[in-house]
Amino acid sequence: MTTESFTRMLPDVLTTADGEQITTVEQWQRKRRPEIVTLFREYVYGHESVQRPAALSFHTNVTQGLMGNRAIRKQVDIRYEGPGGQGVLRLLLFVPVGREKPAPAFLLVNNRGAEHTDPDRERRSPFWPAEWIVERGYAAAVINYTDLDPDEDDGFRNGVHGIFDEFEGSRPANAWGAIAAWAWGASRVMDYMETDPDVDVARVAVVGHSRGGKTALWAGALDERFAMVISNNSGCTGAALARGNRGETIKDINDRFPHWFNANYKRFNGREPDLPVDQHMLLSLIAPRPVYVSSATQDEWADPLSEFLSLIYAAPVYQLFGKHALGTERFPQPDTPIHGDRMGYHLRTGVHDLTEYDWEQFMDFADRYLK
Repeated sequence: MTTESFTRMLPDVLTTADGEQITTVEQWQRKRRPEIVTLFREYVYGHESVQRPAALSFHTNVTQGLMGNRAIRKQVDIRYEGPGGQGVLRLLLFVPVGREKPAPAFLLVNNRGAEHTDPDRERRSPFWPAEWIVERGYAAAVINYTDLDPDEDDGFRNGVHGIFDEFEGSRPANAWGAIAAWAWGASRVMDYMETDPDVDVARVAVVGHSRGGKTALWAGALDERFAMVISNNSGCTGAALARGNRGETIKDINDRFPHWFNANYKRFNGREPDLPVDQHMLLSLIAPRPVYVSSATQDEWADPLSEFLSLIYAAPVYQLFGKHALGTERFPQPDTPIHGDRMGYHLRTGVHDLTEYDWEQFMDFADRYLK
């Protein structure tokens, strides 16, 4: 599919539902941005039942002398309470010592299991290279997504849905799904970061891989406290244009993971052109903050070209803010990162994974904006 054909198919990010053309930042902030957020909540990710809970508390255990005396470890229980009971989100945080303070941070939404996030650092994983992140001068933070909501179709009875949902009768078709619940948890981490003098809450990047990448994008779109948003191999309903149809489709993802999105999204199975949004509009919600998207050559299911094109079609919003965005529309060769103006992209040689190569590009890009 050509770039021109995409242009004809995609909703225009700078044209409102009533046909008004957005030409100023003020118009964007006042009208178009809130409109796009509402569309995504209504038709894709769902409306959250709660924002910051009234009953929210932080309980921290601090250990000195980690990573060869280069880091402090903080294990934080983020506790919350709602009509359906209590929940705990466990945050693991390593803060560099002997460097800049407070430190900028990377928060990973971990969708690969606790074996990648050993607090004692006896097991180390390139999926979350905490030592390397700390060595580069960043705090390394991670949450495990299943603390918030189980990654299974349980009828939304468990996790934060069971704690906060209070619906009379049947569950509304626009109620939040699992991706929105995991993104909600990332924002609760930001609530904690605001209380931690060792972390600069104004310089936190949220990162995710695959379903974690979808989560990071939605969290960053909603919560403008995140200073940077990074999506790795996020594919369908992440960074990839739904109208691309080269990899996973809306029907594919709804059939396999019916709990990830709201019930309204299933209306667009096989009907991508009828969806009032597409994923370039999700990326546009991050403007003018830095956004980084990465793909892999052997990850056709995530549709690398459509991930790249989402950045291209979100660029007009960045340009509205006076940013040059990627600065090119040419799809890059593998392993040749594009670090543009508030936008970055790379296509890594390899499979669907989060690797040290990816982290190196993320940190190089972040050095320009978070240091």
